[in-house]
Amino acid sequence: MKCLLLALGLALVCGLQAATVPLTIEDLDIRQVAGTWHSMAMAASDISLLDSETAPLRVYVQELRPTPGDNLEIILRKWENHACIEGNIMAQRTEDPAVFTVDYQGERKISVLDTDYTHYMFFCMEAPAPGMENGMMCQYLARTLKADNEVMEKFDRALQTLPVHIRIILDLTQGKEQCRV
Repeated sequence: MKCLLLALGLALVCGLQAATVPLTIEDLDIRQVAGTWHSMAMAASDISLLDSETAPLRVYVQELRPTPGDNLEIILRKWENHACIEGNIMAQRTEDPAVFTVDYQGERKISVLDTDYTHYMFFCMEAPAPGMENGMMCQYLARTLKADNEVMEKFDRALQTLPVHIRIILDLTQGKEQCRV
């Protein structure tokens, strides 16, 4: 009986450690994600990551640019000092074609969960918040600013499969964010 409890406890601990990495698409073609994107929805495991215009991970993706070395330059906008500023982040490739590492407020992993390349992309980024080991922020990106309720529902379903409880905090499909366009 003690061995059974020990094995169960070990399995739970190992399962919790593996919970930080979301499932990704198997064969991401980085060249097909190149181009203009718009942040349509943001979700997080901790509301403080997105709750204000200047929240640490409230960024609006504008464009993705693959590099010759299969890294990914991410062009984005963010509120700083009462203004919308443009910046860029270099996402370094890993052995998994759908996972990248970035140095953005510390080293973090970005995982592409799903994309059809022509309409939408879902990605998540590790985002430990104060007092949390396994925080996460996710976004639904679209090629156009046109709202698509079916894709929004698909994004919500994808969030439900993640090992960390995540909820949609910002639904940008109404186009009311000033720093987004």
